Amino acid sequence: MNVRHTASSVRPVVEGMGALPTPEGCAFRVWAPHAEAVFVAGDFNGFAPDAHALQPEADGYWYGFVEEARTGHEYKYMIHHAGQQLFRIDPYARQVTSSVGNGVIYDHAAFDWGDDQPQIRGHNELVIYELHVGSFFVREGEGRPGNFELALAKLDHLVKLGVNVVQVMPVAEFAGDYSWGYNPAHVFAVESAYGGPDAFKTFVKACHQRGLAVVLDVVYNHFGPSDLDLWRFDGWSENDKGGIYFYNDDRSSTPWGDTRPDYGREAVRRFIHDNAISWLRDFHLDGLRYDMTPYMRSVGGNGHDIPDGWSLMRWINTSVREQFPGRILIAEDMQHLPEISQVGEHGAAFHAQWDSAFVHPIREAAIVAADEHRDLHRVRDALQTRYNDDAFQRVIYTESHDEVANGRARVPADINPEDPTGWHAQKRSTAAAALVFTAPGIPMIFQGQEFLQGGWFRDDVPLDWDHREQFRGTLRLYRDLIALRRNLAGKTRGLQGQHIHVYHLNNDANVLAFQRWQDHGPGDDVVVVVNLGHEARSDYRIGMPTGGRWTLLLNSDAPVYGPDFDGHEAQSVVAEDEPYDGFGASAVVNVGAYSVLIYALG
Repeated sequence: MNVRHTASSVRPVVEGMGALPTPEGCAFRVWAPHAEAVFVAGDFNGFAPDAHALQPEADGYWYGFVEEARTGHEYKYMIHHAGQQLFRIDPYARQVTSSVGNGVIYDHAAFDWGDDQPQIRGHNELVIYELHVGSFFVREGEGRPGNFELALAKLDHLVKLGVNVVQVMPVAEFAGDYSWGYNPAHVFAVESAYGGPDAFKTFVKACHQRGLAVVLDVVYNHFGPSDLDLWRFDGWSENDKGGIYFYNDDRSSTPWGDTRPDYGREAVRRFIHDNAISWLRDFHLDGLRYDMTPYMRSVGGNGHDIPDGWSLMRWINTSVREQFPGRILIAEDMQHLPEISQVGEHGAAFHAQWDSAFVHPIREAAIVAADEHRDLHRVRDALQTRYNDDAFQRVIYTESHDEVANGRARVPADINPEDPTGWHAQKRSTAAAALVFTAPGIPMIFQGQEFLQGGWFRDDVPLDWDHREQFRGTLRLYRDLIALRRNLAGKTRGLQGQHIHVYHLNNDANVLAFQRWQDHGPGDDVVVVVNLGHEARSDYRIGMPTGGRWTLLLNSDAPVYGPDFDGHEAQSVVAEDEPYDGFGASAVVNVGAYSVLIYALG
């Protein structure tokens, strides 16, 4: 915080927006360019509507200093415009009592971070776990959503699972207590039902202490649409639209109402930029994931017809790269545009994007019932997709909050709605998961996927943690796949490498094989054999990149992963000097139905 003194006043003029506490009191600054007068009311003056007037500054800003105001006091602005008197929550409120309550003066500097440091690793080392705070862990019978304190109780589960990034669905204050979070009413305030800002900081700090990075989902393609004090904030609007924070023409239209921010207004651009920076600076977050960026850069989700939205993303992300090197920026764009993860005047400067070129073909390959309808050419293309010649500019997954809701279910339920925990559902969903962890890209799973959580995602239905014991074999398989992906035993460095070669594709037999590597050699080269057919394959010949011993590290058909699994015998092999699949060596393998084998050289 910067404090400057003016010759005309002995009171300090504090730089910044919102409520800015100091030892002498609290400064307040708000943008209300059409206001005729602005007052601040709060606990410090009995919420008197006209006790403390703010003074106009340049460009529509209003400022005042209240010596009686202290951290923890509730407050609101009273804005006068054209005969209206509008009580408004501060757009920059760092804490609120509720989405329709009051702002609370909050001091970010008061939280004790100790020696907390970001935990983000190299992008090729990341394994993401997407988590929704309100449904992740809920105590039975309490009748309220989960919160950060409850989520803390399950962090050790994530550590044992082996993930190293927790991607938290939006936590900015929203209407009501139950929500996915994609309806932000106050973007600087942490959802009060989840525990507010200190609870979130405690959660982040606890994650970091366990070696878990934290990435937050943010929503800048629209605000609200409900409980929005931003709506006609200072009383002005045009065309029956939203006023100063929103477009007031046809660019306002989004799938979520007429609530697209006006990316062309400098104050609105600064508001969103400040918000992104605040999450990283004040909450020590390791990265941000932007919700549906197509609706920032275009009106209808296609094309580039909002240049200001495109330039805003680039400005924020360039600032993050400069101020917080090493943090990660992820876009949910889903349209295969390399510009999303390009820097420079034509790019949006994200590090990675959710990849629909992976999730849809891989889910389809897992879900389709008849083997003859499964197209391994689409699977191959999904495995090999990359952006700007960088495999780690994409996040790959089979389940996310979007993919398991809105008319779609978890992969096992889509495979067999009548028996979502049966043999077919287990086998094909885990084969698809194995592709997530062995393909080049940043792998991600959605909460509960690791223990066959059923049905579809709803914000008011908590995870069934009893599944963790019931399907402990599935949980163990995910744990083993993640360990191989992270090269924890030092034998699978190739799974963190850029390179893939899908060299064997037998669409009739539903078998493919691919090689992964970083630099080649023992401890690096990996071969993955995938059988997406109902028929086990014995004495099946595939090429091997080099002769010598290839150690079997994982057989997803092993009985340890499921009591109903066939345990089709598979073992380490010695590649012979018999050319096959374009290699000078080959081996005979046995692979079970809907199963994956992972071999390492040496």
